[in-house]
Amino acid sequence: MTTLTPEELKQAHIVLTEFTYDLRPVERGYANRTLHIDLSSNTITAKPVSQHMKDTFTGGRGFCMWLLWNAVTPDTRWDDPENAIIIAGGPIGGITAYPGSGKSTVATVSPLTGSAFDSNAGGYFGPYLKFSGWDALEIQGIARQDVIIVIDGDSGRVTIEAAPLEDIDSHLIGPQLTEMYSFDEKDRQSVSVASTGQGAEHSRYAGLNLSWYDTRRGKVRVKQAGRGGSGRVFRHKRIKAVVVRYSSMTGDSNHPANMNLIRKAGRRINKEIIENDPKQNNMRGVGTGHLPPIMDSFDLLPVHNYRFGAHRDASKLDTSVWDELYTHGIPDGCWYGCTLSCAHGVDDFELKTGPYKGEVVLVDGPEYETIAGEGSNIGVFDPLAVVEMNFYCDTYGIDTISFANSVAFAMECYEADILNKRITDGLELVWGNADAALELLHQIARGEGFGLIVGQGVRYMKKLFVSQYGADPAFVQDIGMEVKGLEVSEYVTKESLAQQGGYGMALKGAQHDEAWLIFMDMVRKQLPTFEDKAEALHYFPLWRTWFSLHGLCKLPWNDVVPTNNSETDEPHKVPEHVENYTWLYEGLSGKPATPDDLLAQSERVYTFQRLLALKLGYGTREHDYLPYRAMGPVTAIEYQSRAERYDEQLRDEVGVDPGGMGVEDKIARLRTYREEQYDKLMNAVYARRGWDENGIPTLEKIRELGIDFPDVIELVQQKTGQRT
Repeated sequence: MTTLTPEELKQAHIVLTEFTYDLRPVERGYANRTLHIDLSSNTITAKPVSQHMKDTFTGGRGFCMWLLWNAVTPDTRWDDPENAIIIAGGPIGGITAYPGSGKSTVATVSPLTGSAFDSNAGGYFGPYLKFSGWDALEIQGIARQDVIIVIDGDSGRVTIEAAPLEDIDSHLIGPQLTEMYSFDEKDRQSVSVASTGQGAEHSRYAGLNLSWYDTRRGKVRVKQAGRGGSGRVFRHKRIKAVVVRYSSMTGDSNHPANMNLIRKAGRRINKEIIENDPKQNNMRGVGTGHLPPIMDSFDLLPVHNYRFGAHRDASKLDTSVWDELYTHGIPDGCWYGCTLSCAHGVDDFELKTGPYKGEVVLVDGPEYETIAGEGSNIGVFDPLAVVEMNFYCDTYGIDTISFANSVAFAMECYEADILNKRITDGLELVWGNADAALELLHQIARGEGFGLIVGQGVRYMKKLFVSQYGADPAFVQDIGMEVKGLEVSEYVTKESLAQQGGYGMALKGAQHDEAWLIFMDMVRKQLPTFEDKAEALHYFPLWRTWFSLHGLCKLPWNDVVPTNNSETDEPHKVPEHVENYTWLYEGLSGKPATPDDLLAQSERVYTFQRLLALKLGYGTREHDYLPYRAMGPVTAIEYQSRAERYDEQLRDEVGVDPGGMGVEDKIARLRTYREEQYDKLMNAVYARRGWDENGIPTLEKIRELGIDFPDVIELVQQKTGQRT
């Protein structure tokens, strides 16, 4: 950790390239240009955003996928210079009258999956980037030395600067650069930093941290685009950080067509949040920390690598625990004007381990995924250990979900005698060993020991354990909780076929930000047929895609709802909030829009991202299958823990009398049935999406959506044999 002042750090910078540009106002949510940086040649250029690009790809994630499509070839791998890392907000992003409007999408070819990947985060980066004059930032090439990219939206200047002395870890470099590029303490709110941490130099599942300055705390805070390994790409390109500065923020910086319509939507949702949130999910009080007891009560809380869905010690991770740990009385929104304010933190936490042992720090979170991952899924029911892991994952740039699942997989392999202390360098990887989990995390950051193996992810470990330690390939495949190389987010899906589809057929891998259908499917029984499930797996991924096109958070959509929502025809869609989004779009663009118009924006981008996966060698049926543990019981202990339920299913659904059958026979028969059900679901979903039986979009669908570019048509014809 450096002891130099920000001024001393800045004096060591060497400007390698400088680019100046004209400052001009955003027009109806668009800056109308993107910023391209090639680190290999130290060149900076501006690219125009055409009306056709806006009409086809909308913004945000859509712009990311279009830029990535043009950056890569079918042979591009994550560590190739042409692989781009792209950050974009969206046209609605940056408004302050509606909550949750500060999201950014980060896209790249993933070190985990090998395919196109998107991840999103809050913080100020995306809006500031746009208001500085850029709808997206695209970085290619590999620098010869550690660099910081600075985008100054006040002066119209972009620089690539050699930065030899700054710290790498986010909790250090974020404050250093925020102070370095602001004039005084008040001005620190004008700076946002994208950074990662030392773990990104060694782990395939490192992510990015996007910052904002919390004026009430007087501290820099971060939100994570944690999934998929963008941080690994970031550091491979030798980027220490990207700084964006913009100090002229106003409520109408987007220059919308009709600000009154935007305010109308904002007044309605803000009133609901203030009145209803304390009675519903209490996001303003504990955020997603309200979820662990709910998941435990419905057998959905991952325990011991998803073997179980509940645990007798789950109360130690209960809502009341986080309510006591989180700091209250301070607005916790990660963008201006967000009344949902769910970005809670633990202040004045003294670290017990690692290189910063004894320091008192602010920990952002933990949120549900971290609580369930670093908690119950590895058998740790000590909330303070979870907070410690949360902090170090964030500052090292490590995705908490992938880290948790990688540790859980290693712990089960240790229990199964695939691993031993000789292999793990003396670490006893038994359930609940928080000290061992933390040591693995520190080893990832140092790039040494068994932690370096764990830091490569579950898919990598499966192959390694088979080739070097004699593991049964079928067993590790069944229990290794990853899809497409991405570790599964923290919900037990055994009893929800729809959510299995939501994980397996998600474009990037098993992440719940495409569709979270467990309650609709398993609890409320609202999706009884394959067609019902397929319709949900068409609609909800498109709606959530829409948020990522525009720079919006999904939480204000359905984590607080109107009091009369249950009386509507489709309460699961929250119709009043859908209407809000049509108002937001019309208010911004001046174009009246129906919900179907908004979904059409999403379907173009969603289908195009599937085609980009196809271009990179993925995007077909074989990649949409799940490990069996996500579908049903793999081991006898799993079956026996729910024996009454599974026996009843064998009788009533499979038509088999379990009496007299051994446990292994029951497992096998149930497995055959569930895998058949999943195949039928895939067929139904592909048909609804306009994809062929191999999961490839048809030429008819591609033309219908207006993405029938010559290279797209050629790709599909090459992969399928379809002809005009």
